Parts: sequence; structure tokens; C-alpha cells
Amino acid sequence: MGRRVDSISQMQDEDEAEIDLTPMLDVVFIMLIFFIVTASFLREFGVDGMKPPSVQQTQTESKTIAVKISSTGVIEIDGLNVDPRAVSAHIIRRKAENPDAAIAVLAGQRAKAELVVGVIDAAREAGFRRNPIPISELQE
Repeated sequence: MGRRVDSISQMQDEDEAEIDLTPMLDVVFIMLIFFIVTASFLREFGVDGMKPPSVQQTQTESKTIAVKISSTGVIEIDGLNVDPRAVSAHIIRRKAENPDAAIAVLAGQRAKAELVVGVIDAAREAGFRRNPIPISELQE
């Protein structure tokens, strides 16, 4: 009989030890609503970039050395097919012809990584110091 009374008193103690989380959840939801409402009224200011006239854009495009690497492994520099071993010489010659030129590397989706890395190494050897050299996907 004494044992039964002890187990009943333990059950009552466990019931009394619970913490009601409802008020805390109410506060969390009120804070959430507050932050959502205030965030929608915040105005973010950006910097408007000045775009150069189209005349300057065409000048920079003509100064760009375009290197295309197809998925089949064919390398073209400004429309000419180039052997992978001669890429460095061609890029150096184009850079010497136009020292202000930029380089654009266009690689096919399945182009070999060793060809892409070889072109980038050749560009660095030719004096292109932009880090990283931009690589875009070639639409084949």
C-alpha cells in the first residue's frame, strides 16, 4: 500500500514539473510578424553604374582576343584553328600586336580540362595578369 501512494505522488510531481511553452511561442510569432512587416518597408539603395557609350564597347570588342575550345578539342583563336602546342605563340603574337587587348576564353561544355588550363597558362605567359581569367561557356 505504501508503494502505491509513492507512485501516485511521483506522477503528480511529474505533472507539476512541465513548462507551458504557449506564451513563448506567442512572443516568437509576434516578433516574426514584426520583422516581416518591417523588412518589406525597408528601401535598399544601390549604386547606379555608368555605362560607356556603344562606340567604346565596339572598340573594346575589337581588342579582345577570343579563344574558343570546342567539346571536340578544336582550339580557335580569333577564328583560326590552332594546334594546342602553338596556342602560346599565337596568344603572345596577338598580345604583341595589341598590348591593350583583353582575352576571352570560351570553352565547350565537354572541353578537356587540360586544354582549358593550357590556354589559361598560355595567356598568363603572354602577359595577361587579370586574376582570374574569365571563362565562359561556348554555345555549340
